[in-house]
Amino acid sequence: MSIVVREDLNMSTGKIVAQACHACLEVHEKAKKRKDGYWKAWRNEGAKKVILKVDSLERLLEIEKRAKRLRLPYVLIVDRGLTEIPPNTPTAIGVGPSRSELIDKVTGDLPLL
Repeated sequence: MSIVVREDLNMSTGKIVAQACHACLEVHEKAKKRKDGYWKAWRNEGAKKVILKVDSLERLLEIEKRAKRLRLPYVLIVDRGLTEIPPNTPTAIGVGPSRSELIDKVTGDLPLL
C-alpha cells in the first residue's frame, strides 16, 4: 500500500499523520470489499505501507488517474477544512494493496515523505 501526501499545503506533522491515516483506513476498507485476494495476502505478509509525497494537487490527481487506469483500489482524501486548510482540499491518496509491480507503476517514481 502506498499513501501519498501533498507537501505543498504546509500541513503540520499532526495534520499530515491524520491525513495519511484517513487514506490508509479508507483504502483498506475499499480493498477488503473487493475480495480479490490481494487484501488478505497483504495482511498476512505484514500490511506494508509506504508513505510518499507530492508537491502539488496536479501530481496528486495524476496518481489518482494512474490508479484508476490500472483498476487498483484507491481513495482520494478531501479535507473538511475544520482545522488547518480550506474545506474541500484534496490532501492525500491511498493506493492498494495490490501486487507491488502494479503499485510501483502508480507511485514508484515518488520520493519518501
